[in-house]
Amino acid sequence: MERQATKKKLKSLNAFQMMDDGIEAEHICTRACGRLLKCGNHTCPELCHRGPCGSCREAIFDELACHCGKTVLQPPLPCGTASPPCRFECERPKHCSHPQVPHNCHGGDEKCPKCPFLSQKPCLCGKKVLKNQPCFATEVRCGEVCGAKLKCGAHACRKQCHRPGECEDAGTRCLQQCGKTKKVCEHSCDDICHAPSSCKEDKPCQHKMYITCECQNLKQEVKCNASKNADGNSKKTLTCDDECARLARNHRLAEALNIDIETHTDDHVPYSTETMKLYRANINWAHAEEREMRIFAADEDEKRLRFKPGPPHQRAFLHALAEDFGFDSESIDPEPHRHILIFKTPRFVKAPMKTLAQCLRIRLTQASSLTASTEEPARRINPFNGFLLLHPRFGLTVDDLRGELLSAFQSTPGLAYDISFPSSGDQVIIRARPATASTAISPTAVEASLKSIKPTLSAIISAKKIAFALHLCTSDAELSISRRENDGKTSTGVDGWSQVAAKGAAPRVLRPKEAVGKKSGFTVLGSRVKEKKMKEVQKEVVEDWEEEIEREEKEAHHERGDSDEVNDRGESILNEGTIAGSAMDGEDEAVKEMAPQA
Repeated sequence: MERQATKKKLKSLNAFQMMDDGIEAEHICTRACGRLLKCGNHTCPELCHRGPCGSCREAIFDELACHCGKTVLQPPLPCGTASPPCRFECERPKHCSHPQVPHNCHGGDEKCPKCPFLSQKPCLCGKKVLKNQPCFATEVRCGEVCGAKLKCGAHACRKQCHRPGECEDAGTRCLQQCGKTKKVCEHSCDDICHAPSSCKEDKPCQHKMYITCECQNLKQEVKCNASKNADGNSKKTLTCDDECARLARNHRLAEALNIDIETHTDDHVPYSTETMKLYRANINWAHAEEREMRIFAADEDEKRLRFKPGPPHQRAFLHALAEDFGFDSESIDPEPHRHILIFKTPRFVKAPMKTLAQCLRIRLTQASSLTASTEEPARRINPFNGFLLLHPRFGLTVDDLRGELLSAFQSTPGLAYDISFPSSGDQVIIRARPATASTAISPTAVEASLKSIKPTLSAIISAKKIAFALHLCTSDAELSISRRENDGKTSTGVDGWSQVAAKGAAPRVLRPKEAVGKKSGFTVLGSRVKEKKMKEVQKEVVEDWEEEIEREEKEAHHERGDSDEVNDRGESILNEGTIAGSAMDGEDEAVKEMAPQA
C-alpha cells in the first residue's frame, strides 16, 4: 500500500515537469481562491483549487442567542454557527386579535403557524361579508359574477369575484361578442365588441332563418345572407301548393260554422300534459306569454312572432304551447341569444277557447273528484277550506303574512285568501274562497288546491319561522273550526290520541317505599297462590283428630236425612244404662259404637 501511494505521488510530481518540447503539462495557479465561504463573512485563503471550499477556520467571540433570547451559546464558536434551537414557546406578537398557537421558538427565516380561528372577512369585490373564513386567508371570494360595466360601455364583466380594477378588459379591450341587433335583419352581431362605433354589416349574415309560403304551411331553413348591399333571404317566400289550398278551405269552413272541436265538452282540456306541467311551474310568467300568443293569434295580419331569449325551460313551454295552438315553432340563434320564433300555419284555426288557468282548475277538480270517490263519506261531506297556523310569530300582522305567502297563493288561480286572527291569539286561520263572485269552484276543488300548495307553504313557514305548525282545516264565517287535519301530532309534538287517553285514564298511585327488610306486598301471582294453599293446609291440621272425625260424620248423616233417628237411639241407650246402674258388656259396646254417630 505504501509503495502504491509513493508511485502515485511520484507520478503526480512528474506530471508537472516540463516536457522535452518545452510545454508545461498542467498550469498551476499561485493566487489565493478568494471565494466566499459558507459562513458568509470570510473568504477562502487557500490557493486556487478545484471543488468546493472547506469550512471557515475563523472563530467568533460573541454570544449566539435564539430569537427570544432564553437559549444562549457561549463563545468561542466556529464562524458560521447557526442560532441554537430553543425549547421555550414563541412569543412573537400576532397581527390579529386571536391567541397565539403554542409552538417552540424559531428563527426569523421560519414563519409562525397559520391562525386556525374563523372570522368574518369581506370578499374581494366588496359585495358581501363572508362568515366562517380562516383568519389567515387574505383573498376571500364570494363567487358571484362581477357584473360591472366594462370600458366599452356595452357589456358587463363576466368574471367572478375579483379585486377592483381587475375586470376582464383590464389591460386589453373588450373581447365579448357585440350582440347588438343588426339594422339589415333581426339577428345579433357576432363580431368582437367594437363599441361605441356601429356595426359594419358589410358581410352577409350567417344566422339561420326560415322562409315560408303565404299561408305558413311550407317552411324551409336557409341562411339570412342580409347585408348593406343585399337583402339576402329575408324577403323571399315559397309558393303554396295543393295542400295549402285544402287547409285554407278547411280553415274558412271552421270559421264560418264557429266550430271549436277541441272544446266540445266542458271538462275537456285542449292542452297537453307537458304544457300544464310547465305552466304550473311558473304561472305568472306563463300567463303573460299566453296572453301575447293569444294577441298574435287574433291578429290576421301577423304571420310571425318572436319571443325574447330565455332559459331552456321557458323555451320548452313556448314550444309546447305553440303546438297546442296549432303553430310551428323553431329555436333560433345560439346561447345566450337563443329564442323562439313561431309561425302561423294552415293547421291553425283559432286559439283555444279555454285559458290555461281555466284548464288548471278543471284538472284540480277532476283530481279532487277522483280522490273524494275513494275516501269515506264523512270526508266528502266536510272538505277542507283553509289552513290553521299554530303559535304564530310574535308581532306578526296580516300584511306581513300575506306578503310572505303571496308567491304560494298565486299558484292557485281563481282562489282568494282571507287571513284572520281569532281571539285566542295562539293561532291564525287562512280561509280560501273564489276570487270573484262569478267564479264557481266546488269544495272538493278548493280542497285539492289547498293540498297542492301545502308543501310550498310549509317550506316557507318553516324557513322563515312564521309559525310552529301548519294544518288543513274547515272553518265557517265565525272562525269556528269544525274539522282539522289529523297528522298524529299535537302542537307539543306528542301523539294526540295518547294525550287524550292519558287524561281519561285512572290516576296513577305511587306505592310508598317499604322499610328495609320488610317483605313487599306486591308479589308475583304464582307466589300468592302458593302462600294461600299453605295457609289452607295449616288450617286443616288440628290437635284433636277424633273430634274432627266425629264432626265430619255428623255432617254426613245430616246430608242423608237420618241424623234425628241416630240421636234418639243414642239417648235411649244412655238413659237405660243410668237407671239400671249396670249393663252387660255387649250393651256397653253398642253404646260406644253408637256414641260417635250421635
